[in-house]
Amino acid sequence: MRIIAGKFRGRRLKSPAGAQTRPTSDRLRETLFNILTLRIEGARLLDLCAGTGAVGIEALSRGARHVTFVDQSRKMCGLIETNLEALEVAPDYVEVATMSALDFLRRRVKKPERGFDIIFFDPPYATDYETVLNVIGEQLPHLLNDEGIVIVEHHKKRPLPAEFSALARFRELKQGDSMLSFYQLR
Repeated sequence: MRIIAGKFRGRRLKSPAGAQTRPTSDRLRETLFNILTLRIEGARLLDLCAGTGAVGIEALSRGARHVTFVDQSRKMCGLIETNLEALEVAPDYVEVATMSALDFLRRRVKKPERGFDIIFFDPPYATDYETVLNVIGEQLPHLLNDEGIVIVEHHKKRPLPAEFSALARFRELKQGDSMLSFYQLR
């Protein structure tokens, strides 16, 4: 895996051996960031189920102000930290949290901070997407800024509902076996 564009362009990221994780492909990341071009500069991004951290690190490379990486695997969070150290990313620009997506969201709601501009959610395809997306939709003021968006990567054979609480889908993109669904405040 490599960083596609920005200040870390061409740099390689360490990734785990084996097929336990399914990192967002370079091609899909490139398409995603072509869509996000006007939103990424200065953005605060939440990378839920971050895996290797490729999406969040790509965002930092392209000018995001801050990225919060969340993954329940200590091994994956350690890998994210290794990749961030190799790129010499200052700690002020990142947070790495080892916990489930739901635990992070529930903790975040209890101590509200500034919302995110972009939430990228890419769980294992067998995950219960709906529970996490409903929590996000119900807790929008604590999680997402007014003009913020939620992007969900999922398998093309597992379509997601058009709405989750106060979130409404405004775009879908299919590439290979993966789909990206884009949501915003209704």
